Amino acid sequence: MSALLTGRQAEELHKSLVAYLASAGHPNAALALRQELDLPESSFDATTTKKYEGLLEKKWTSVVRLQKKIMDLETRCTGLQHELDNATPTSLAARKNHDPATWLPKAPARHTLQSHRAPITSVAFHPLFSSLASASEDCTIKIWDYELGELERTLKSHTKAVLDVDYGGPRGNTLLASCSSDLTIKLWDASDEYKNIRTLPGHDHSVSAVRFIPSGAAGAPLSGNLLASASRDKTIRIWDATTGYCLRTLRGHNEWVRSLSPTPEGRFLLSTSSDQTARRWDLSQPDSNALKQTLAAHEHVIETCAIAPAASYTHLASMAGQKKPPPASSTAEYLATGGRDKLIKLHTSAGVLIKTLTGHDNWIRGLAFHPGGKYLLSCSDDKTIRCWDLSQEGKCVRTLEVAGHFLSCLRWAPSVVNEGDASAGAVNGNGVNGMEKGKVTGQTEQIRCLLACGSVDLNLRVFSA
Repeated sequence: MSALLTGRQAEELHKSLVAYLASAGHPNAALALRQELDLPESSFDATTTKKYEGLLEKKWTSVVRLQKKIMDLETRCTGLQHELDNATPTSLAARKNHDPATWLPKAPARHTLQSHRAPITSVAFHPLFSSLASASEDCTIKIWDYELGELERTLKSHTKAVLDVDYGGPRGNTLLASCSSDLTIKLWDASDEYKNIRTLPGHDHSVSAVRFIPSGAAGAPLSGNLLASASRDKTIRIWDATTGYCLRTLRGHNEWVRSLSPTPEGRFLLSTSSDQTARRWDLSQPDSNALKQTLAAHEHVIETCAIAPAASYTHLASMAGQKKPPPASSTAEYLATGGRDKLIKLHTSAGVLIKTLTGHDNWIRGLAFHPGGKYLLSCSDDKTIRCWDLSQEGKCVRTLEVAGHFLSCLRWAPSVVNEGDASAGAVNGNGVNGMEKGKVTGQTEQIRCLLACGSVDLNLRVFSA
């Protein structure tokens, strides 16, 4: 007994036994046990007796309840293990057989998430964790766990429709930025319970798009601190996300600026507008020289844009009739735009129209290049997602009938870049997400086979391998 119980625990057990025997009508047994344990009668006054007389029964019944819970959990665990054993061979085989560089979403969606009370306007994936943010005309932002398909929290601070969201921010500190028809941009600290840490006023009309500008060269001034916003006031503003100050205002569009897309290193920014143009800006230049190209291939409002990754240069160069693709180190070489004319346009950085992709029956609302470089994905008010094969001159190779109403936004999860582990790609090259060597020695890029889209039908859909 002494090996298992402390002196205090042993004393309480002994008093509980004596009190139980006494209260159960066995005074002689209680007396004999008390004498055997050398417990004086003075230690059993009325208060002590009342304290201990029911303790043994309580302990006993609690042990029985815990034993039952343990048995129930063991039964449940056995059932789950049985399901896992039966499902694992098929699911693992499917995951091992697909190539992340060419994976495309299939219907139905893995998760269809419901909680918003008005149309969804934008979605954004956390760069590291299994979190997905969605913005809505119901004035809220919702944070979801896309692995579990569960709502984690609802962010409320905007007073009108939230029009766009994006993750990013200074090195080592992931923020969520949101913008709204209430004329403000808000920053939320994803590492601290999504506290609203800053509100950025300054635009004179609805703020329709917001994008963090990725870090440039290591040690560069303000590296990773910049945030770009586009507004119905016809301007693009560049903010310091750390201080909240507006650093510069880019003017050039003649109407509502609808969308933004920065290059991976943060030098160039692509914007689209209701003035039926897309414009490419060089942020390394002063405001007077920042506008580098104006693209005017559409005949209606341009709703969305995307900058092609280096992985797609080979295919796009071939489509453009170029003998040799640009070097992978260059950025903003090829651009995609989509608009209310139901068309997707592919351009070179010089503004030359490469190809017009036709097929959608309504406004184009979202574009996303596949990180593997072979495909361009689009979503539309025609309720479909379409996959265009750039290696086949932009042929539509898959159409997903996704929603019961207009699709309003589309986002591919950003790849995970692993620093200093060049061997990771060889080890995990055929795994679930796959690895591809990055541009920098010792750096690997992990493609996440993960796509999300939002709809006017209030549903957020997540597609994954």
